[in-house]
Amino acid sequence: MLARTSPRLAFFLIFLFCAGLIVAGLILQHVAGLHPCPMCIMQRYAFIACGLIALIAALHHPGSGGRRFYGTLLVITALTGIGIAIRQSWLQRFPSEEVMCGPDLAYMVNSFPLGQALPMIFNGDGDCSKIDWTFLGLSLANWAILFFALVVVAGLWQTLRNYPRRTFG
Repeated sequence: MLARTSPRLAFFLIFLFCAGLIVAGLILQHVAGLHPCPMCIMQRYAFIACGLIALIAALHHPGSGGRRFYGTLLVITALTGIGIAIRQSWLQRFPSEEVMCGPDLAYMVNSFPLGQALPMIFNGDGDCSKIDWTFLGLSLANWAILFFALVVVAGLWQTLRNYPRRTFG
């Protein structure tokens, strides 16, 4: 079935996947009480960006050049998310000797220029090294790596796959 999926439907399915992940994150936050750290929020932004790219691609329904453009943009965005999730996984695996419960993302971005706030986010200020929840032995950051990898595969599939030419008439 996936072999015959149109580009429009494939991009829409990627959008639904990303939207589902954002909804799951919000449920974990507001129902389960797991408050996201700054790096978790950055990963959410990356999933939102991936979902928006996929939605725009689905609505645009581009030809092969546009499909490759959107697929490549999707891959780059998802790889950025993987980088953030890998950094958080590293912090969780090898936590700092000092436990720092620093400011949250909103405070950092509002109080410091972006050039100073971004390094703080990636240094794991806040509770980025803390593991609050696991499923099948994997933390949320580990799951994010896997989910971003699925988006990368889907983006590559859209970029590299040959579809029959669209005909009008």
